Amino acid sequence: MNKDIAVGKWEQLKGSIKKTWGDITDDELTKINGNAQKLAGVLQEKYGHTKDQAEKEVDGFWSRHSSSDSEKDHK
Repeated sequence: MNKDIAVGKWEQLKGSIKKTWGDITDDELTKINGNAQKLAGVLQEKYGHTKDQAEKEVDGFWSRHSSSDSEKDHK
């Protein structure tokens, strides 16, 4: 799992995170502050995911958003 999300990228992703996982609050996003493990922990608490399931969701989310950014950079 990616350990940290760059600060600038984190600001952009917060809206997407709230769309994907609507139960995450602004306060929780502030506490997570780009840390993928903290995000996975919140998913475990909020949605009852196992650790592995939460980490896979976070990895998938990050991969989708990272690949779309690199595609934009190449256009």
